[in-house]
Amino acid sequence: MADKRDYYEVLGVERDATADQIKRAFRKKAVKLHPDHNDAPDANEQFAELNEAYSVLSDDQKRSMYDRYGTVDGAGSGYVDFSDIFGGMGVDDIFSSFFGGGTASGGGARDRSRRRAGRDMAISLSITLEEAALGCKKTISYDRLAPCDECAGSGLGDGGQEKPCSRCGGSGYVTTVQRSIFGQMQSSSPCPDCNGEGTVIDKPCSHCHGEGRERMHERLDVEVPAGVATGRQLRLRGYGEAGYRGASAGDLIVNIQVADHERFERRGDDLLSEVHVGIAEAALGCTVEVEGILPDETFELEIPAGTQFGAAIAVDGHGMPRLGGGGQRGRYIARVVVDVPTHLNAEAREALEHYAEAAGEHAAGAAKKRTMGDRIRDAIDDILD
Repeated sequence: MADKRDYYEVLGVERDATADQIKRAFRKKAVKLHPDHNDAPDANEQFAELNEAYSVLSDDQKRSMYDRYGTVDGAGSGYVDFSDIFGGMGVDDIFSSFFGGGTASGGGARDRSRRRAGRDMAISLSITLEEAALGCKKTISYDRLAPCDECAGSGLGDGGQEKPCSRCGGSGYVTTVQRSIFGQMQSSSPCPDCNGEGTVIDKPCSHCHGEGRERMHERLDVEVPAGVATGRQLRLRGYGEAGYRGASAGDLIVNIQVADHERFERRGDDLLSEVHVGIAEAALGCTVEVEGILPDETFELEIPAGTQFGAAIAVDGHGMPRLGGGGQRGRYIARVVVDVPTHLNAEAREALEHYAEAAGEHAAGAAKKRTMGDRIRDAIDDILD
């Protein structure tokens, strides 16, 4: 099921738009998106979406609930009084006048079916990098319109029955005839008695008032697969908004957010971290033991002789598990940091001074470079001794 767009986005208005601004935006878009003028393959769906958005945002109570919860009880009926919007003329009247015909054939039945189904919902779930690497089970809680426990989602009270609406004869639409400067014109609109459903309940459930659904606080266990990354979506079928009177429910979409890690940086399936070595270890080469991302995981990292500060060394198979990769993993990449000592004991300092002399480096405090004259004087001193 496709995600439903934000109602304010559908109408093209800001969230603080006034009632007049919402009405003007709807009037403008209704003329543009009407199926008799809109050649898009999904023209009926676009027009129904517009009607649904306006039916909610033009009602103060429904708009307040939508702003707070992102959904509205019964908002899916999509009933809009076009005569109020277009000054006494329905939008079908206008298009019948200019384009010859009413709503596309069959569109009403499809729209009613679409409105009865529950909407998709979305929730964010934050996990650690360790949980993303290993996979985990998390419990989430959220509010939704769930099937009514009292009537098992049917909307029927004791002894109640669902019957065809007497006003529209079960079609879900009522037809009106109006006179205009173009002559007598006919238009149809969702039936106000059954909200376009085509049926009414003679004895509705007192708990949900015949809707078959009620607002509930839900707790749900979610299985998070190993290897997920930020932005990954998990779709839980049927755990979104319950459908009207037992119709199919929407899905719950869980948006994964993987928290930053204090030691590892993630790039795709690769994991990066710093590895610190001393100057002698970098010069001579060494082996460093690294702790991996999985529980109790350690592995050896070979530092080649002559490794420079900032060098990158990669090890296959110790990064993040690949999602659906059958146990395959990305790389671990070490960024080598060569630590220069700030305090030296006498022995270490003497050793470094000898190294500086042998390497021809002019370090402060290092032994002065000996000349040929120095060596001759030393030889004479040895003979005299």
